[in-house]
Amino acid sequence: MVERPRILVTGGAGFLGSHLCESLLAGGAEILCLDNFFTGQRANILHLLDHKNFELMRHDISQPLYVECDEIYNLACPASPVHYQFDPVQTTKTSVLGAINVLGLAKRLHAKVLQASTSEVYGDPAIHPQPESYWGNVNPIGSRACYDEGKRCAETLFFDYWRQHRARIKVVRIFNTYGPRMKLNDGRVVSNFIVQALRGEPITIYGDGSQTRSFCYVDDLVAGIARLMATPDEVTGPVNLGNPSEFTILELAEMILTITGSKSQILRKPLPEDDPKQRKPDIALARQTLGWEPTVPLREGLIRTIAYFDTELARGAATQ
Repeated sequence: MVERPRILVTGGAGFLGSHLCESLLAGGAEILCLDNFFTGQRANILHLLDHKNFELMRHDISQPLYVECDEIYNLACPASPVHYQFDPVQTTKTSVLGAINVLGLAKRLHAKVLQASTSEVYGDPAIHPQPESYWGNVNPIGSRACYDEGKRCAETLFFDYWRQHRARIKVVRIFNTYGPRMKLNDGRVVSNFIVQALRGEPITIYGDGSQTRSFCYVDDLVAGIARLMATPDEVTGPVNLGNPSEFTILELAEMILTITGSKSQILRKPLPEDDPKQRKPDIALARQTLGWEPTVPLREGLIRTIAYFDTELARGAATQ
């Protein structure tokens, strides 16, 4: 009999983490889901709690961790400005101390460990689209730096553990991802626009709406992460994962208004500090190394995501 792999997913009750746990369970793995529930939600993994191969552990990854596993996916960290700027010191600790803790665990167990990094390591990029070879343009003392620099330091730690201790590492740089299980108050642009449209509230656009983003549906992203983990040890990354189809923020707002049939008006506000003007992944490496590219078009993914938020808003109204 082939032994069932035991996989630790930190941040496993979050938006991305819960989808990853679900996918890995379906593939036959035994999952230890770890979360401190700062942004993760028990509701995201409620349907998994009775699964015989799923275990939930409440723990803050900035604290030492002593468990046994074969693979580690380190997804623990608030990922939207609203949440990571709430306690910026703790955000930095989560990225830096969290990386040290999972790397120490991986070193002891000789386990493969994947770091969920971010397109934010490129900052407000001077190169477009962004390849993995680009070092980025990040303001180290700005209000976003707790997340941007925390993730950059986590990458540094991963590659130093690889060079110094031959740790079995993988690093993925995740571009804007959306889908069901995003929080109503997530603070990111897709969830903001959808909730505002469904409630008939003004759609809040920061700046003139000409800034661009590339939106990847969560199922595509999770498939890419799993493919990177399955590569041989010599494939370390970093690897960009995201959808290279680029849209302006105004185009996104108009698409959501069309799909929902909302009569919401567009309200413009000043652009936040250090907000990137362009964001688009170069995914040539993912195509070549992983045989991966996204398959879900933005409109189709938005239809699925809007249906989720519509249900969540109706459920909330019913309990009031």
